[in-house]
Amino acid sequence: MSADPMRTLATNARAWPFEEARKLVERYKDAPPEKGYVLFETGYGPSGLPHIGTFGEVARTTMVRRAFQMMSDIPTKLVAFSDDMDGLRKVPTNIPNQEAMAPYLNMPLTRVPDPFGTHESFGHHNNARLRGFLDSFGFQYEFYSATECYTSGRFDEALLQVLRNYDAVTNVVLPTLGPERRATYSPFLPVCPRTGHVLQVPIVDKDVEAGTVSYDDPQTGERMSVPVTGGNCKLQWKCDWAMRWYALGVDYEMAGKDLIDSVKLSSQITKILGRPAPEGFNYELFLDADGQKISKSKGNGLSVEEWLTYGPPDSLALYMYQQPRRAKRLYFDVIPKTVDDYLTFLSKFPDEDTDKRIENPVWHIHNGQPPAPESSGLSFSLLLNLASVCHAEEKSVVWGYVSRYAPDASPEANPLLDTLVGYAVRYYQDFVRPAKQYRAPTEVERAALEDLKAVLDGMSADASAEDLQAEVYEVGKRHAFENLRDWFKALYETLLGQSQGPRFGSFIALYGVAETVALLDKALKGEDMAA
Repeated sequence: MSADPMRTLATNARAWPFEEARKLVERYKDAPPEKGYVLFETGYGPSGLPHIGTFGEVARTTMVRRAFQMMSDIPTKLVAFSDDMDGLRKVPTNIPNQEAMAPYLNMPLTRVPDPFGTHESFGHHNNARLRGFLDSFGFQYEFYSATECYTSGRFDEALLQVLRNYDAVTNVVLPTLGPERRATYSPFLPVCPRTGHVLQVPIVDKDVEAGTVSYDDPQTGERMSVPVTGGNCKLQWKCDWAMRWYALGVDYEMAGKDLIDSVKLSSQITKILGRPAPEGFNYELFLDADGQKISKSKGNGLSVEEWLTYGPPDSLALYMYQQPRRAKRLYFDVIPKTVDDYLTFLSKFPDEDTDKRIENPVWHIHNGQPPAPESSGLSFSLLLNLASVCHAEEKSVVWGYVSRYAPDASPEANPLLDTLVGYAVRYYQDFVRPAKQYRAPTEVERAALEDLKAVLDGMSADASAEDLQAEVYEVGKRHAFENLRDWFKALYETLLGQSQGPRFGSFIALYGVAETVALLDKALKGEDMAA
């Protein structure tokens, strides 16, 4: 299709990245921005390593950027901004040489020695980790350092604008503070020329023409005057956020629901400085398995590294794409379903009309060009249950069954399938095997299992998954189950040691008819199913 019909489709698309992109189309419907491009921004606090929230924010912002590019000819830029001039507030507990860090509390992160010994500072170390992290996922972005922006003069004019509007900016912030904090608050945090500390001190005087602020040194009592420019001051973070939006001309930035009030406050300040606030939205926060908010300090969440141990990066991107405004539980059990959801969306894509394709999550995950689906048709949950029933310790065990089920499949010809087999073996070993609990069948279940064994004994080894599933249903109907869910639950609990499982006909087709008969025989004889 030509560009114009595609643009029309994008204009009417319901997928949330297009809804967000339309805000920017409306923002610049009359003329493009003076800077010549639309700027998307994501923020990073380098006092800690990049985490799953960092990935989610960059992935989601990238999806909006791509949607906008489909709808507009205005160039775009994505900036990953590191607030590395922030003072070190406390020593992180997950780094080496912690005791050596204590003397550097309140120093800008780019002046704190690197405890890992690989970079010139702790801030530089974490910035490098951020860039490596983003590069590993193929994100297209430019990296900006707060320290570089402050010290190079890039922020100078914006900082002077804050100084010129000092009272108006301060009056926006003061109502949000407690009485004690209000008494000492200033947007500017001087960097002490004597100690290098980022100081939280009252500003006792300001000189707009000279571009300076004055404070009393908290240790010597000496009255000090410092320029607000050139890296001699840093702004309090809410003002800093607004100043950054103003200085860089940020057009779009999303943030977590916990920052709704901060977004409103920073937006007010940006308008005081003389520019409109960015577009954006507030995404919901992640919850743990118990429905509690995920906290980095509690460690009750799931890291990017942990997800990628058991599922491909594309599945993580899908998790971030789906329902960003709804609180979602982020724990290990969501990985298999998300992987299968990704495979389902990928398999549908080639046969969809263009208007449906741009609503498909894989369009947004793969910038409109998702890979061709592999033809094996095996779901991750099916591979996981196969790894479980054959007690797989390595991929080759699972591949032995897969090759028989799909003779044309191989690790070389089906790299995604091979990767999924590896994920399935690891997930089984770490999560499924420790939780397995087999039980003996009841009398009703025993009769049904005997019946199923006899039926399968009479079926061909190459019977289709559909035919096998139909026979499993018929066996269940012949016995005194209140509903067929109880029959399938009995199969899973007696044969697989778990309360949920795959489509059983597909499982039999993959595992083998004769092998399933042997498995049934083992359960009926009361043998150790875990052996």
